[in-house]
Amino acid sequence: MIEIRQLRKVYPARGGGREVVAVDGVDLDVGAGEIYGVLGRSGAGKSTLIRCVNLLERPTSGSVVVDGQNMTALNARQLRAARRRIGMVFQHFNLLSSRTVAGNVALPLEIAGVPRRERIRRVGELLELVGLSEKGRAYPAQLSGGQRQRVAIARALAGRPRVLLSDEATSALDSQTTAEILDLLRDLSRQLGLTILLITHELEVVKRICDSAAVMAAGKILESGRVADLLARPDSALARAAFPLDGTGREGSHVVDVVVRGAQADQPLVATLARRFDLDVNILSASVRTIGGQTVGRLRLELPGRGTANTTAALAYLAENGLIVGDGPTTDVSQVLADDQPVPEEAGRVESRVAPTGPEVDG
Repeated sequence: MIEIRQLRKVYPARGGGREVVAVDGVDLDVGAGEIYGVLGRSGAGKSTLIRCVNLLERPTSGSVVVDGQNMTALNARQLRAARRRIGMVFQHFNLLSSRTVAGNVALPLEIAGVPRRERIRRVGELLELVGLSEKGRAYPAQLSGGQRQRVAIARALAGRPRVLLSDEATSALDSQTTAEILDLLRDLSRQLGLTILLITHELEVVKRICDSAAVMAAGKILESGRVADLLARPDSALARAAFPLDGTGREGSHVVDVVVRGAQADQPLVATLARRFDLDVNILSASVRTIGGQTVGRLRLELPGRGTANTTAALAYLAENGLIVGDGPTTDVSQVLADDQPVPEEAGRVESRVAPTGPEVDG
């Protein structure tokens, strides 16, 4: 549904400063009906990336294809028509205070020239869809933050888009309201067959509703893929942030990180290793979560004697039984997701991509 190839956005130098590379050679594929999250700290280039999808920002180079149309190749009239099939939700709602809830939702229909009777019917459908049937005559100032965001979502869906872009839509909301809005987006995706591309700095957003995700820093994609697959990779920045593990073990021991999924999480892994291979196995730390309906866990285990026969056999057993094993601890790459931390250059490298240090732009 969305294909981004070698996307680059460069803002020219001003006042003797350096040019700002906001998006640097990004490739991204979002499947039809998928909820795809782009995760990163402030300044990663996320907002610029999502605004390039509907050409609110025109890329410096590269291509953006949405629903089979190359957005970067369209003329002004064609672009306006294409944008009607792409809804967008913003962090601060962007509602008109002088209009009622119904009036805000109806605005894009008015602009599109939809007859009044059809507008009224469509607005009623949308307000019911987002759970605000009784608020049509209210004004934005009379609504809570969550209700305002529901109005913004209804407005974004007015033109029956196939793609919905979400620019930090929950970052101004409290945790309970955030969960409600995320559940609404997930339900809308399923009911309407919507493809949703969202950007966020909140790991919980990705864990709660996203099918696939990408981690972004300094304008580059550090890693991307299905959320369940990323969480199962020992070297994944997303996994290390979702499952923080502590402990370095004793000198001379062998410390490994083990990933378990599904039914594997219910098996007596440590007891099996101890009995079968006559090993003293120490659990340094562990974390288990249910994500996307599947149990995923990471354990940091300390085994005696690196390179000993029993330890080598135990590692082979883990691999043979589909358990993913990585050496641990390694460099903590979870800092790429922390707003107040610098991005390590070695963090989460995928396909030899390195996040450069340089000027940043918001979001």
